[in-house]
Amino acid sequence: MALYEFKPEDAKRFSLEQRAVVRERGDELQFKRCPYCHGGSGRDSWTFAINMKTGAFNCKRAGCSAHGNMITLHKDFGLSLGNEVDAYYGDGYKKFRAIHRKKRAETTDPAVKFMQSRGISEAVTKSYGITTQKERENVVVFPFYDENGLLQFVKYRKTDFNKERDSAKEWCEPNCKPILFGMDHCNPDKKTLVMTEGQIDSLSCVEAGIENAVSVPTGKKGFTWVPYCWDFLNQFETLIVFGDHEHDEITLLEDMNIRFDGTVKHVRPEDYLGCKDANDILRQHGKEAVRAAIANAVPVEVAEIEELADVERVDLSQMRKFSSGISQLDQVLGGFYFGQLITLTGERGEGKSTLASQFATMALQEGHNVFFYSGELMDWYFRAWVDYQIAGPDHINGVVNSSGYTTYSVDRQVYPQITEWYRGRFYLYDNSAILKENTESLVSTMERAVKQYGCTVLFVDNLMTAVMDNLNADIYRQQTEFVKKLANMAKSLNVVIFLIAHPRKRSSDTFENDDVAGSANITNLSDVVMRYARPRGDGYDDDTSDRILQVTKNRLTGRTNRHGIDLVFDEKSKRIGELHRFDWKLGWDKAPEEFVDAESEELPFGE
Repeated sequence: MALYEFKPEDAKRFSLEQRAVVRERGDELQFKRCPYCHGGSGRDSWTFAINMKTGAFNCKRAGCSAHGNMITLHKDFGLSLGNEVDAYYGDGYKKFRAIHRKKRAETTDPAVKFMQSRGISEAVTKSYGITTQKERENVVVFPFYDENGLLQFVKYRKTDFNKERDSAKEWCEPNCKPILFGMDHCNPDKKTLVMTEGQIDSLSCVEAGIENAVSVPTGKKGFTWVPYCWDFLNQFETLIVFGDHEHDEITLLEDMNIRFDGTVKHVRPEDYLGCKDANDILRQHGKEAVRAAIANAVPVEVAEIEELADVERVDLSQMRKFSSGISQLDQVLGGFYFGQLITLTGERGEGKSTLASQFATMALQEGHNVFFYSGELMDWYFRAWVDYQIAGPDHINGVVNSSGYTTYSVDRQVYPQITEWYRGRFYLYDNSAILKENTESLVSTMERAVKQYGCTVLFVDNLMTAVMDNLNADIYRQQTEFVKKLANMAKSLNVVIFLIAHPRKRSSDTFENDDVAGSANITNLSDVVMRYARPRGDGYDDDTSDRILQVTKNRLTGRTNRHGIDLVFDEKSKRIGELHRFDWKLGWDKAPEEFVDAESEELPFGE
């Protein structure tokens, strides 16, 4: 990690400071006039540009060819990039007072006595030049020498501090260059550096036999020292942060994890042994405890990284799932597993929405609550279609009109049973909500359906109608972000999400995952991809009831069926089945229980 990380706003701020006329083209911020050669008329216009991803710039004029990055602009035009960057690259950005550097002060007896009271030996105290003020022996002096042995900074500590009497316990010499305490004692050939908050803490590490130990000059929130110690820090590969352990946090850790370019480790909370800092550990538990704390230091956890050995084993046969209702499909997939995003595609009008609603009835049959977003169907029409599938062919009546056209209707007598069967378990997105102000996003609504209504199987029909948040934005980017949210929701909430998507126009009958219309990330992010379509070729026409269901991606087990599962669509019940079988029974359609004959059978209860 560099001291400076490019930010696009720095490039825009530079253009404002130069009072430049600019325009954005792709990833570039283009200047009408080059700030170096000042070309800016005719063919010489717009030759200077800053890349808004990297911060690199160049002028395309052959007579100029200026190039560089934001640090170059900082040096050439005085562009401020923040105090730390300005101080490091500014070549004397801030002038500090010169401190006497010829001879180190003698260590005084009061200094030795105080440091011994903190567990620090006389040898270490003298080695680091710890002394006291001449006129006040109760003020200990900590000299900060850089890696060249030059005194740059001085800090004072009152040994008999009384908060009711004294205004400060510690203070520093004004206008001195802030550096790390102990730099002059470090050996850069040993690539590990220990950093503490206080000087006595770093000396506690030294007392315990740790060679490379430093401390910050102005406490846990002061990082003015960074630009002046950047080159020194970069000599080391590993930084062990041994800050104060306060309120379940380790001081310095968060900031140094951002700033340090190598591996950052920290002392484990349990190795503080109930103490606040290194010096408390030294005094209460001894040198070995300090050494052990440093030896046991662990890398800073990265939220996106986990250790394989800590990953919980999962038995696929025990994973939660529900049956598709199509035996050949279950043989391929094993069922629909929770935590999956399943993409279903197919040509318009060939029944992919019908298949999706049938999967919804299968989920209901196995006791799962369902949420369905249908962006193209009115709610009453959607319910009518689902009711056909739930009722089944035995409860649907057909009427042929004078033109020979057959219309179907569900037997009115079974409507109450069907309604009660899915009441409180089947929820539909209210499409009229999009006309209201302050409507939450579809993803947020789906999350609420999971958390408030217990829905565990969710459907989005279809992607094209769902992604309409910003018509001016890149549609592929919108699709990617939307599908990514669905995939994350499926896994984080352990639900099954079906996404219905249209295919792009194809020139052949073969189908690949990339044939789904829109961003390639739709199928990349999906766990399962299925295609439902009418078969093509000799022996089939556009009115055929035959269908094929292909599985072209199955992330969980790898099993697919690209040839296709043969299915048939039943116009009467809107059901889709194998071998023309559509008469399966759902929970509402159970046969009435037989009554016990009291004269011939014993009653199932006492007299």
